Amino acid sequence: MKTDRPLSRRRNILKASAALLAAGLLPTTGSVFSQMLMNRTQDQILGPFYPIMSKPNLTGDLTRVPGGSGRAKGQLLIVKGRVIDPTGKPVEGADVEIWQANSVGRYAHPDDTNPAPLDPNFEGFGAVTTGPDGYYQFKTIKPPPYPITPTITRPAHIHFDVRGRHDELITQMYFEGDPYHKTDPFLQSAPNPEALIVKLSPPVHEDPEFMVAEFDIVFRG
Repeated sequence: MKTDRPLSRRRNILKASAALLAAGLLPTTGSVFSQMLMNRTQDQILGPFYPIMSKPNLTGDLTRVPGGSGRAKGQLLIVKGRVIDPTGKPVEGADVEIWQANSVGRYAHPDDTNPAPLDPNFEGFGAVTTGPDGYYQFKTIKPPPYPITPTITRPAHIHFDVRGRHDELITQMYFEGDPYHKTDPFLQSAPNPEALIVKLSPPVHEDPEFMVAEFDIVFRG
């Protein structure tokens, strides 16, 4: 698991090229590269609460703190999917990090001034590495919306940072039916906001307490 945070030159080139494509300055047909950019999962902001001072939970289960005895508060959730390249080929060895607010909208980050309480059984930061099938999975909780200004409330979301050998993708996953989607400037900045919104599925037999969110991620790998 890689833990360095610098953004690669390749990723900056991809983002700049994506902006040119959106502006109509790159061809939209007859180009493998421009087609790759169109298929790639959409970027979102890193946000101010990336847990740079913390180490991620590597167990895949964020609902329990290593060494603790309790379980995180909130709606239990399995977040899973595949990391694939634009041709649909699984990306092996991709590092997938997620971080998020707890069940009352508070991040375990020293700069979060939200007065809501921290949950001692939830750190909200995890990482896994994909295998040959490109599959990843986390057990976590569904975060709620939370205010960022007196007039703007962010919809519920989970942050992702996905890193491979050639590419890095920072994005966010949102939840169907959230009333704050239409007024969120970050989600609405995406060319296709609906592609970042997932529908929750009923629990699976093995984990009857957990709802399920499936979120496939497309990047160069």
